[in-house]
Order: sequence, then structure tokens, then C-alpha cells
Amino acid sequence: MAIGASGSGNEPLARRMARSALAVELADFGPDVVAKARLCLIDFLSCAFEAGDHPWSRQAIAAAHPVSNGATIIGTSRRASPADAAFANAVMGHGLVREDMHAASISHHGVVIWPTLLALSEQAPLRGTTLLAAAIIGYEAGARIGRALFNSDLARLYRPTGLVAPLGAALAGSFALGLSEQVATSAVAIAANTSSGLNEWPHGGGSEMYFHPGFAAANALRAIALAAAGALASETILEGEAGLFAAYRRQRAPDEIQLFPGGEAEIMAVYSKPAPACNFAQTASQAALRVSHELGETESIERIIIRAPEAAVRYPGCDAKGPYRNALQAKMSIPFSVAATLARGEIDEDNYASLDDPEILRLIAATDLESDAALTTAFPAKQGADVNVHLRDGKTIKHSLSDVVAATPAEIRSRFRAAAARVIGEDRARRLEQTIDGCEQLGDAGVIAAACRLEPPGQILRTAS
Repeated sequence: MAIGASGSGNEPLARRMARSALAVELADFGPDVVAKARLCLIDFLSCAFEAGDHPWSRQAIAAAHPVSNGATIIGTSRRASPADAAFANAVMGHGLVREDMHAASISHHGVVIWPTLLALSEQAPLRGTTLLAAAIIGYEAGARIGRALFNSDLARLYRPTGLVAPLGAALAGSFALGLSEQVATSAVAIAANTSSGLNEWPHGGGSEMYFHPGFAAANALRAIALAAAGALASETILEGEAGLFAAYRRQRAPDEIQLFPGGEAEIMAVYSKPAPACNFAQTASQAALRVSHELGETESIERIIIRAPEAAVRYPGCDAKGPYRNALQAKMSIPFSVAATLARGEIDEDNYASLDDPEILRLIAATDLESDAALTTAFPAKQGADVNVHLRDGKTIKHSLSDVVAATPAEIRSRFRAAAARVIGEDRARRLEQTIDGCEQLGDAGVIAAACRLEPPGQILRTAS
């Protein structure tokens, strides 16, 4: 069914979107959409568990203020204020650079939406159906705004996740708490005032990228709390003369940003990354892996030509050829990802462990990254790439992919089980997965976050009613 924004076209966009979102029920969506939401939650938790010991994760956890009855920080025994817990969990979810991706908005919505909703689920009684519907709304709102807002010029300066995900998370949280249309509208508008995330980190070698989703989730929670307490914000925050589109896109907002047009849900356009690297490095790495199967020794390589959509070539850090001061710069670099895949014959976290590997650096120096007109036209519906490897003997090995090959549900579940088992144990990991799969039957969705704490099992997975 269509769940389009209703009301007069003269009404502010934020209010129309809030009204549309608050009218949603989980029953409006098909089983494939609901299953996708559950899988996105599993994928988010997989990343958070696996990245818990990374430096940026430890820094975010250390900055959280302990609260005895607060929200869970995943994979720890600590509880903190909802905003602090959401901040830490978002950073951990983003810590591998393997979080889910929505290409058309160039954004990672899950690492903001899930920390926001998990924190709320431990502060207010939420049914499992409410949690899933709220998440679907959050992905939808952030993705629809991001589609309209972003182009490659804007994305070179501002981090898309930091600009649009707070709005989606604020609307998701407003739905989850059953807030009124007026309160939800103000929550979205306040969240828009927190939009942030500068893309200087690929150039400067900083790690602030990891914290962008943390700020977004924490700010979404504060926006919801302020609006619920009676704060009023500018309803014209999207289309106003100093609103989001005027400030960042430097042009007027569209007349309509419709949610779920024709019954389509943006969460179905979200994919889970197979590689722990930038979205734009995924397809080229996959093409390089196919080349490696025919290659033999990389010493025979004379030149590498990578072709990708213009958005990929222009995104900050994606064309970097070194020097690489940290793994994050390597994970952003399409030339590094391709060279490491060719050198190691696999796509893995370990590809980014040796930033000074002589053969990888030689291959990078021999690489040209070019934008391709056909691939640019196909983007963002498809995210293609091709890799041409020219050998010293005059032969060429070429592989092209018209689109990224997403991680399969089986792969997502396998890496969740491995990551969660290492932190909370195999039995608890199995029961947590079962709890998420049965989310629609949960009377208290807070059991999901609680199950991620390092406490005795008997105190965590309480019976859902």
C-alpha cells in the first residue's frame, strides 16, 4: 500500500513526513521488508560486537557516563545514559567500516537508527512490532531526504550519514514512543539543527569519521527528549530559506518528499557490505578478486586501470594513492583495496593490516582510477566497476561487475554468530539471534539490548510477553 505524505502542499515538509510516519503499522509491510529489518539489526550487532576492542570503540566507551539503570553498551557490562550508550554503540557499529549502506543517499542509516531505538527500548516499553516498524520508518525518512539532498559535490565536503541520519532516527524514535505529530515534527527539526560531519578526515588522517554516527544517534535522542518536553522547532527546517536544503545543497527543497511511495520501502535498497571498507571500494574489490583467480603472481602486473562511477571517484579519500597513515585511509582508497585484493587473493580485514607492504604499494603506484560514463549513468541504481590488469607480457585480464554483490543473509548470520560468540558466548549468541528472529512476538523489545550485556544469562533474556 502507499503510505504517502498527506495534507496540503503548503504544509511544511517535516510535518507532512511526521504525519505520514505516525500513521504506519508493521502490518503495512510485506514479510520481505520485515525480514530485512531483522537482518539489518543482526548485521549492526555483528559489527558492534566485532569492533568492540578497536581504539575508537574504547574511546567512545570511556567517554560514556555510567548510569546504573541506563542503556546497555553492547558487549560490555556497562550501562550509561541513553545518549552516551547510543553514542558508543553507534561508534562500535561503524568501527569496521562494514556497516549497512544505502547508496542513493550515500549514507549508513543503520548505525544511527539501531543505537537510537535500542537505547529507547530500555527506557520505555516497546513491543517488537513497534521496534521494527520504527526502524523501517527511520531508514525510509533518512534515505528519502538523502536521495533528494546529496550529489557528489556536497558529499565531498559533508558526511551524508551525519546530515540525514539524525532526522530519520528522530522520526523513528518519535514513532516508537507514540509521540504526537507536533512533537515528532519538532524532533525532526531539532535533529536537523544537529546535522554535522565534515569530510576532512580522509585528507588529514583523522579518526573522527567513526564518531559521526555517534553524534547523530545521541543528538537524535536529545532532539526527541527536547521535543517531548515541549520544545518547538522550525517546521520549515527542510525547505525554508535557511533550512537544510538551502544551507547544504544551495537550492530549494523538492515540493514533496514522500514516504513509501507506491508501497516501496527504502530499506530494501540497503545492502550489507561484504568487505570492511568504503562502500565505493566494494565492487572494484570484488572485480579484483575475480582477476586474482586468473592471475598467478602479481609481479607480472605492469598497469591497473579501475573504472567506477563518478560519485565513487570523487568521494573523499577514494582516489588516494598514499601515503596511508592509518587503516581507515586504506579502507577508503579504491586503489589500495584493489591492490591488496590482488596481492592477497582475498577480501578480508587483514587486507588493511600492512600499509607499507612493498608489493601492494607498487601495485597502487601502477594504478589509474577513472570515472566511467556508463557506470555513472547507472549509479545509484547500480554500483558497477571494472578492473583491467595489464601484464608485462602484453596480456590483459579484465573483470567487470554491473553492481556490487551484497553479503548474503547466510554470510551476515555467520559473521554475527562468530562475533557475538566471542563476546557473550555461543549459547547466548544463539538465543539472541532467535530473539531477534522472533521480534514480532516480543512484548518487551528491551530484551534485545539487555542480551548484549556481559551479565549472567539468567538475568538477561527474560521471558517476552
